[in-house]
Amino acid sequence: MDFKVQTTELNALATAGTDALIVVLGGDSLPQGLDAVVAKHAQAAIKLGDFALKAGQALTLTHPDGLKAARLVLAASGKTSLAAARAALSAGLAQIKSRGVANAAVVFAGFDAGLAESLAEQAALAGSDAVYLYRHTKPSAPAAPKLARLTLLVDKAAQKAVKAGLARGEAIAAGVELARECANRPGNHATPTYLGQVVQELGKTHGLKVEVLDRKAVEKLGMGSFLAVAQGSDEPLRFIVARYEGAAKTVAPVVLVGKGITFDTGGISLKPGAEMDEMKFDMGGAASVIGTLRAVAELKPRLNLVMIVAACENMPSGRAVKPGDVVTSMSGQTIEILNTDAEGRLILCDALTYAERFKPAVVVDVATLTGACVIALGGVRSGMYASDDELAASLTAAGDAALDPCWRMPLDDDYAEGLKSNFADVANIAGRAGGSITAAKFLQRFAGKYRWGHLDIAGTAWKGGGAKGATGRPVGLLTHFVLSQAK
Repeated sequence: MDFKVQTTELNALATAGTDALIVVLGGDSLPQGLDAVVAKHAQAAIKLGDFALKAGQALTLTHPDGLKAARLVLAASGKTSLAAARAALSAGLAQIKSRGVANAAVVFAGFDAGLAESLAEQAALAGSDAVYLYRHTKPSAPAAPKLARLTLLVDKAAQKAVKAGLARGEAIAAGVELARECANRPGNHATPTYLGQVVQELGKTHGLKVEVLDRKAVEKLGMGSFLAVAQGSDEPLRFIVARYEGAAKTVAPVVLVGKGITFDTGGISLKPGAEMDEMKFDMGGAASVIGTLRAVAELKPRLNLVMIVAACENMPSGRAVKPGDVVTSMSGQTIEILNTDAEGRLILCDALTYAERFKPAVVVDVATLTGACVIALGGVRSGMYASDDELAASLTAAGDAALDPCWRMPLDDDYAEGLKSNFADVANIAGRAGGSITAAKFLQRFAGKYRWGHLDIAGTAWKGGGAKGATGRPVGLLTHFVLSQAK
């Protein structure tokens, strides 16, 4: 989608020539200074009961008298928050999604001027989301929406902030779309090899340094834990490393690590058959760090970023790792694998050890790690763990700014008691209680040499049911966080 910024005063919206003029109204009354013709139509619709200034209300008027636009779309937010504005815009875009609208103009009315930059970012994300349609393996999918251009109408004072927000929003939207596209593809298409190819293409496009390691290279590194998970599958594993260099080599990088289980059967600890198809989304962490890499590469901040993805399948076979097996991780720590369906932490622990070589400023791993996190936080907030308060605050702030929120979870040492083993340095699972926390405590053992954060996105990486599909989260959170680390 093409995004534009056009200077238009709020009291002159009648002159905007577009297929659809979307007016997002903040608050419980019409804002002062609103174009008189737009206000007249809104007041008439409210009087008739066709529209109300309440969250979720949206109305389309065709060929409205006095307006140059072919359609006037009124969308109410109720509140004047960023989240309310984004929801209202999405409702407004839904009004025109299936119609022959090729270009639309958007204006936010009744919102604080300080939100201009963030509103522009969310407009780009909402616009991109409105036209996204998965069709890689579905040629019979309906035609994509015709909407090709979204123009933000702003006053002159807000133009600079809006352009900055729109640029960031476009980059994040591109990253979200890439993450969704990777995760939505079925496991026989989105293989570890495919993920490696996606990153190599990003490298060519954006001038990134990319390495894609095969089994032989991983064996040489001593990643016994990663190898154990991969050994049951006929699909070759891939260990993918990409480097964006936007600062001097002496500047310590931010490192993002993604779990790339491209299909998870649970291994010998086989999952129930119901909804197992959704385990193609178990590489949501990998998809999100790949999407973030794309966003950062397009924005070109002055920092260094390393992206690491450990990718493989978790399958049952005569070669598959068994409950009770003991393996040696890259760190030298031995692991008793009590449950082969707790495999994400087994590939991440070797990736976290590998990250040490970059002498990172901070490492954040991202994984669809535990069903326990879904029970704890549902699909609203990602679970967040951090080794220090400052890092936790930065991740929280990034999520809030991106409307991609997380919630800090505890890391008390007492939670690690259940990971003790009689036969290895550590077991890969504890009991059912606090499952997301004990998984994080396992990972923390391998992240002691740097500042470390962990995002459990099992509840936020995809949606099930009729809306089944990847969300692209937490690309927004991660991009804001990475940008915040630029010096």
